[in-house]
Amino acid sequence: MKPLAIAAFAAFLAQPALAEDKVTLMLDWFVNPDHGPIIVAQEKGFFKDAGLEVEIVAPADPADPPKLVAAGKADLAVSYQPQLHLQVHEGLPLTRVGTLVATPLNCLMVRADGPVQEVADLKGKKIGYSVSGVESALVTAMLNKAGLTPDDVEMINVNFSLGPALITGQVDATIGGYRNFELTQMRIEGAEGKCLFVEEQGVPTYDELIFVANSDKLNRDVITRFLSAVERGAQYSVNHPDDAWEVFSATAPDLKDELNTQAWKDTLPRFSQSPAALDHGRYARFETFLHEAGLVDKVLPVSALAIDPGAEEATE
Repeated sequence: MKPLAIAAFAAFLAQPALAEDKVTLMLDWFVNPDHGPIIVAQEKGFFKDAGLEVEIVAPADPADPPKLVAAGKADLAVSYQPQLHLQVHEGLPLTRVGTLVATPLNCLMVRADGPVQEVADLKGKKIGYSVSGVESALVTAMLNKAGLTPDDVEMINVNFSLGPALITGQVDATIGGYRNFELTQMRIEGAEGKCLFVEEQGVPTYDELIFVANSDKLNRDVITRFLSAVERGAQYSVNHPDDAWEVFSATAPDLKDELNTQAWKDTLPRFSQSPAALDHGRYARFETFLHEAGLVDKVLPVSALAIDPGAEEATE
């Protein structure tokens, strides 16, 4: 190599590394298998490869993350499609920019050996719930498909004791429990549960876990790179499930317990393999569903609720 070329190469090596863009991501809850692709992307260096320094924060209150993003105090948050619709109607500047878990996790849970084996069996029975609003709409849709009405059941607020209320017979069914957690939790506690899947019982399918950003402060380049790294995390998890589990579970001792080990297996096939991709029809159908349920006063266009940040950028 000529002296001039050597000097130029040495000067190139001496250049400081480009600064990584910082991203604050608020989770919806403490770290659990639902967040697998995020943690794998962090631990495997996929965010770093994308030029990002991602701070992952668990919230003190699960209701806070979207509000913090809306207030400009966090860049992204893990949230839920059903809640997003309501929050946008409330005036929060939020938009869906990506999908983490691409199927519903919510289910109408019953005891496997109990009197309720299908939705029609709920006539005259008690249903436990934690949060009103969307869950009431889900139950109503399921009842209607089975030829029942809300007047045929008694709704009981059991707070977050869904499993115990069902096990002890306080209620005959619950809505709001997750199929990838509560069924295993019931088994660990000595009872067998059965899940009646909401999307098979009259409810339009939806994305359970999504990434939301502030619609007034979108940095599409950073978001696209973030989602590309999450996509790598999801792909790695599906292609190398055992290795990915080891990477994920090594981040906290309590993740290796029986509940989380089984939840990892149950959640794995539900991770979105194309986090940025937007199913317009899915969001339009759920918006109409909420309007017909009386939870929103008008039907907003999908563009007011969700975007594919890469596609939006490409059209500008």
